[in-house]
Amino acid sequence: MKIVLTNVPPDHSERIARSLVEERLAACVNWFPVRSAYRWKGEICIDEEHSMLIKVADERVDALRVRLRELHPYELPEIVVLEVDKARSLDAYVAWVRSESQPG
Repeated sequence: MKIVLTNVPPDHSERIARSLVEERLAACVNWFPVRSAYRWKGEICIDEEHSMLIKVADERVDALRVRLRELHPYELPEIVVLEVDKARSLDAYVAWVRSESQPG
Protein backbone atom coordinates (compact mmCIF):
# COMPACT_ATOMS: atom_id res chain seq x y z
CA MET A 1 0.00 0.00 0.00
CA LYS A 2 1.14 3.52 -0.80
CA ILE A 3 -0.28 6.99 -0.17
CA VAL A 4 0.03 9.42 -3.05
CA LEU A 5 -0.03 13.11 -2.18
CA THR A 6 -1.10 15.83 -4.60
CA ASN A 7 -2.54 19.34 -4.39
CA VAL A 8 -5.20 20.61 -6.78
CA PRO A 9 -7.43 23.65 -7.21
CA PRO A 10 -10.53 23.22 -4.99
CA ASP A 11 -12.89 22.92 -7.95
CA HIS A 12 -11.01 19.84 -9.27
CA SER A 13 -10.71 17.64 -6.17
CA GLU A 14 -14.09 15.88 -6.26
CA ARG A 15 -13.88 15.10 -9.99
CA ILE A 16 -10.37 13.69 -9.66
CA ALA A 17 -11.21 11.67 -6.53
CA ARG A 18 -14.34 10.21 -8.10
CA SER A 19 -12.50 9.27 -11.30
CA LEU A 20 -9.67 7.52 -9.44
CA VAL A 21 -12.04 5.51 -7.25
CA GLU A 22 -14.43 4.66 -10.11
CA GLU A 23 -11.49 3.49 -12.23
CA ARG A 24 -10.19 1.40 -9.30
CA LEU A 25 -6.89 3.27 -9.27
CA ALA A 26 -7.52 4.25 -5.65
CA ALA A 27 -9.38 2.60 -2.82
CA CYS A 28 -10.00 5.89 -1.05
CA VAL A 29 -9.21 9.57 -1.53
CA ASN A 30 -9.35 12.19 1.22
CA TRP A 31 -9.09 15.90 0.48
CA PHE A 32 -8.98 18.97 2.62
CA PRO A 33 -8.40 22.71 2.12
CA VAL A 34 -4.93 24.19 2.50
CA ARG A 35 -3.15 27.43 1.64
CA SER A 36 0.06 26.94 -0.28
CA ALA A 37 3.00 29.30 -0.73
CA TYR A 38 5.49 28.44 -3.47
CA ARG A 39 7.74 29.92 -6.13
CA TRP A 40 6.61 29.27 -9.70
CA LYS A 41 8.43 30.68 -12.73
CA GLY A 42 10.15 33.30 -10.59
CA GLU A 43 6.98 34.50 -8.84
CA ILE A 44 5.86 33.88 -5.26
CA CYS A 45 2.35 32.42 -5.31
CA ILE A 46 -0.13 32.04 -2.46
CA ASP A 47 -3.08 29.85 -3.42
CA GLU A 48 -6.05 28.04 -1.98
CA GLU A 49 -5.75 24.35 -2.84
CA HIS A 50 -7.02 20.98 -1.77
CA SER A 51 -4.46 18.44 -0.56
CA MET A 52 -5.41 14.95 -1.63
CA LEU A 53 -4.32 11.73 0.10
CA ILE A 54 -4.82 8.84 -2.31
CA LYS A 55 -4.63 5.25 -0.99
CA VAL A 56 -3.49 2.71 -3.56
CA ALA A 57 -2.06 -0.82 -3.80
CA ASP A 58 1.69 -0.95 -4.44
CA GLU A 59 1.29 -2.52 -7.86
CA ARG A 60 -1.17 0.16 -9.06
CA VAL A 61 1.01 3.21 -8.32
CA ASP A 62 2.37 3.53 -11.87
CA ALA A 63 -1.10 3.38 -13.44
CA LEU A 64 -2.35 5.90 -10.88
CA ARG A 65 0.50 8.29 -11.67
CA VAL A 66 -0.27 8.16 -15.41
CA ARG A 67 -3.98 8.80 -14.87
CA LEU A 68 -3.39 11.53 -12.28
CA ARG A 69 -1.19 13.39 -14.78
CA GLU A 70 -4.06 13.19 -17.29
CA LEU A 71 -6.66 14.48 -14.82
CA HIS A 72 -4.50 17.10 -13.10
CA PRO A 73 -4.89 20.72 -14.27
CA TYR A 74 -1.37 21.87 -13.32
CA GLU A 75 1.53 22.07 -15.74
CA LEU A 76 3.75 20.45 -13.08
CA PRO A 77 1.57 18.55 -10.61
CA GLU A 78 2.83 17.48 -7.22
CA ILE A 79 2.77 13.69 -7.22
CA VAL A 80 4.60 12.33 -4.18
CA VAL A 81 4.45 8.63 -3.32
CA LEU A 82 4.70 7.90 0.41
CA GLU A 83 5.62 4.56 1.93
CA VAL A 84 3.20 2.99 4.41
CA ASP A 85 4.52 1.04 7.40
CA LYS A 86 2.44 -2.06 6.71
CA ALA A 87 3.79 -3.88 9.76
CA ARG A 88 2.28 -1.24 12.05
CA SER A 89 -0.83 -0.50 9.99
CA LEU A 90 -4.11 -2.34 10.43
CA ASP A 91 -3.79 -5.49 8.27
CA ALA A 92 -7.46 -5.52 7.34
CA TYR A 93 -7.31 -1.91 6.09
CA VAL A 94 -4.18 -2.55 4.01
CA ALA A 95 -5.90 -5.62 2.51
CA TRP A 96 -9.02 -3.56 1.75
CA VAL A 97 -6.96 -0.89 -0.04
CA ARG A 98 -5.27 -3.56 -2.12
CA SER A 99 -8.55 -5.24 -3.09
CA GLU A 100 -10.34 -1.99 -3.92
CA SER A 101 -7.57 -0.62 -6.12
CA GLN A 102 -7.29 -3.64 -8.42
CA PRO A 103 -8.70 -3.80 -11.92
CA GLY A 104 -12.32 -4.95 -11.92
